[in-house]
Amino acid sequence: MAEQSLRLLEVENLKKYFPLRVGRFGASTHTVKAVDDISFYIEKGETLGLVGESGSGKTTVGRAILRAFEPTSGSIRFQVRKDEFTDVLALSKREMKSFRQHMQMIFQDPYSSLNPRMTVRDIIAEPLVVNKLARGSELNERVREVALRCRLNVEHLRRSPHAFSGGQRQRIGIARALALHPEFIVCDESVSALDVSVQAEILNLLGDLQEEFGLTYLFIAHDLSVVEYISDRVAVMYLGRLVEMAPTKELFFNPLHPYTEALMSAIPAPDPDAPLKPVVLEGEIPSPIDPPPGCHFHPRCRYAEEICRTARPEWKEYQPGHVSACHLSDRLTLVGAEEIGEAASVRPSSYKGGAGLDNPQV
Repeated sequence: MAEQSLRLLEVENLKKYFPLRVGRFGASTHTVKAVDDISFYIEKGETLGLVGESGSGKTTVGRAILRAFEPTSGSIRFQVRKDEFTDVLALSKREMKSFRQHMQMIFQDPYSSLNPRMTVRDIIAEPLVVNKLARGSELNERVREVALRCRLNVEHLRRSPHAFSGGQRQRIGIARALALHPEFIVCDESVSALDVSVQAEILNLLGDLQEEFGLTYLFIAHDLSVVEYISDRVAVMYLGRLVEMAPTKELFFNPLHPYTEALMSAIPAPDPDAPLKPVVLEGEIPSPIDPPPGCHFHPRCRYAEEICRTARPEWKEYQPGHVSACHLSDRLTLVGAEEIGEAASVRPSSYKGGAGLDNPQV
């Protein structure tokens, strides 16, 4: 467990429920439990990867931390200065507007996330203008500086977003997020809409910026190869709950939760002749409106026992830094991503592309 002074962000018992309004008068009769009581921390300068199937609540977690969605309950604490934590949920709307200088987001879609009526210069400058941090020549200089850091051509700052490719647009989004010099950035599927070669460029750019500015990332993704490449630790999410969290290599080679085992089994081997032996999950992810009792994963788990159907598993640390929520974690011997060999034990010099959670065999 990390020392508190090393932590930048602490999330405890976070919940985000959405009322589902149906009927003629929009009466709330059901609740969507998008995020259902999760806790984790992120250390300064590290990247925490957050993975899970579509609809598991990953994006909601990121937006709740930034208070783009107001959490239903829980605690979010951010260390602005050494040993001085700020309760993010206690901030007023005016205070939160100023506090967002410390926390920014890179969005998934590089097309819809940029205002088509603004020039690149104005898009990057907007956070500085809104927070009244720079104006005139100083503003222009700061825009040029961050554009160069994000490998944008400063001669193109007067152009509109439609003139750029997807990778260039995502660099514009990254530059906008960096304009305020934040300590923490939520990367919400920030490379999933890009070609593999462009993904490599963006991932390497994010890594370089992290080293240069000491950034901390929450990296939300469904591509396991992307997560393995960029993350220091990985958290696995299923139906609004965290089911496992561990250092990247430990999670890939020694999973403790059956859902993680299924995800790891879908990673193809570098050898094209090697057979793919996925753990096939029966059925589909249940509805967050009416999640199963006990362990949410038990209807699809081949190891499930009676206790899994009735009691929620404890979020428990089984090895240093390796936490799992499974009644059977101390008894099961699960298979990790052995076929990926040394590729998972050492980060490559550049990202090559790979497997995702949308593999139809999972």
